[in-house]
Amino acid sequence: MQDTEAAVLLRHLDGGVTEVVLNRPDKRNAFDDVIIQQLIQALEEAEQDGATRVVVLRSEGRHFSAGADLAWMRRMADNSHEANLEDARQLARLLERLNTLSKPVIGLVQGAAYGGAVGLAACCDIVIATPETRFCLSEVKLGLIPAVISPYVVRAIGERQARRYFLSAEVFDAVEAQAFGLVHLVEGTEVAMWERCDQLLEQLRQNGPEAMQAAKSLIFAVSHKTIDGELIEDTARRIADIRVGEEGQEGLGAFLNKRRPSWTQADRNGNEDNVQ
Repeated sequence: MQDTEAAVLLRHLDGGVTEVVLNRPDKRNAFDDVIIQQLIQALEEAEQDGATRVVVLRSEGRHFSAGADLAWMRRMADNSHEANLEDARQLARLLERLNTLSKPVIGLVQGAAYGGAVGLAACCDIVIATPETRFCLSEVKLGLIPAVISPYVVRAIGERQARRYFLSAEVFDAVEAQAFGLVHLVEGTEVAMWERCDQLLEQLRQNGPEAMQAAKSLIFAVSHKTIDGELIEDTARRIADIRVGEEGQEGLGAFLNKRRPSWTQADRNGNEDNVQ
């Protein structure tokens, strides 16, 4: 994808960081079928790239995303039920791909995050916003519902808040979003947001890449599950498997011998990390 043409940019940075960037600032990074397909492609590439340890999802311009593109919605309104169903399935595929990405995903959310953009934020592992960030589940204003994003948003903000904001389409700010659980960190400015992201990236570089992937898988395995014998056995097997694995052995050995583990000593490009 060329920067001059792509609605979504994929940028490989030093230290195993890959940026996935919404690149339609003139349209406030509004969603359409093109941006959905390119987001899926970019995330698939990041998933398959062995050098990628962390993904940063962000947008160019003042706004993270203003939701659905009006021209796209107008076009879909004239299409058949089957065409609309297939279109919705593609958005569902995007959200599932982002939500289950094996690498940690940091979302940087500035300006407006409306409609489907709330779903993207809900699928990120860590979300950083600024006090000026505004969220809105605006679908009912158009006579629609936030159907495809609902499983992820309800898990992020809870049923009680969803019952209010799915129905009211009120705008809520980053501080409220943090209280609901959608946002993890609210930084004073966009510059501070970037600085906090850099700090988190440095923190994540200290952790075993395979262990972070296994930890993310663990969350999905135990969330909302009954604590029974099957679940207990599954978690026991997971820790046993990782303890005897190559990365687990390296991490334990480094801890016991008071040295840094191999993954903190140099990134995949051979550059020395500044980890103390």
